[in-house]
Amino acid sequence: MSGIRIPSIKISDIDMGTCYFNPGCALSIYKPESGQKLLNMLNKHFGPVQLHSICCHHDPKLPHGSTIINNCAGCDRRFRSLYEGIKTISLWEVLDSIENLPLPDHTGLTVSVQDSCSYRPKPQVHAAVRRILRKMNMEIIESKYSGTRSICCGDNFYPQLSIGKVTELQKKRAAQMPCQDVVVYCVSCIKSMAIGGKVPHHMADLVLNEETEPQETRIDVYHDTLNKYIDEH
Repeated sequence: MSGIRIPSIKISDIDMGTCYFNPGCALSIYKPESGQKLLNMLNKHFGPVQLHSICCHHDPKLPHGSTIINNCAGCDRRFRSLYEGIKTISLWEVLDSIENLPLPDHTGLTVSVQDSCSYRPKPQVHAAVRRILRKMNMEIIESKYSGTRSICCGDNFYPQLSIGKVTELQKKRAAQMPCQDVVVYCVSCIKSMAIGGKVPHHMADLVLNEETEPQETRIDVYHDTLNKYIDEH
């Protein structure tokens, strides 16, 4: 996997008439209001972006050539690979591209980063995330397995593995982080880092200057809620 590279589209090639932001199911469950706040940030500092709320497991029902800005790595992978004519780019690349974007000051926070599985072949996303963190005056201490060598937080193995086995993997992954504070950009990773005794900080929360909340950490209950939301959206 570490040898595969998937390029992003050029931001300058985005047609703003067919540009959409999809916050993703997990973030919409975690903090429903965050999607709108991030959309407002894009509209104010990037351009006229429309909200798109159809789950990536379903036909996006968008014009051919549309671009979806994704907060979620799974959404990015599914939208660009399952639906012809749909282009994707990560929210973090877009935010990083905005000159003088107003961001909170997180001076004093030293973190490691848990990179999302489905973004593993996109080093440009890893780089954008870290540039944004440094713009917020955070110090980064990398784990051995990060970026294109990142390891799943454990969540993706459910329900193929038992809850007990998944919990072991979550704790093992968290233990590989050099810092107590861990930046994530996946809601499932929030829960895995919390289960492993770390303090997670979701990128969306960091740029919106909000606290990250682990919320429901029982993996079966969390996935049942997620699957229900996916079915309905």
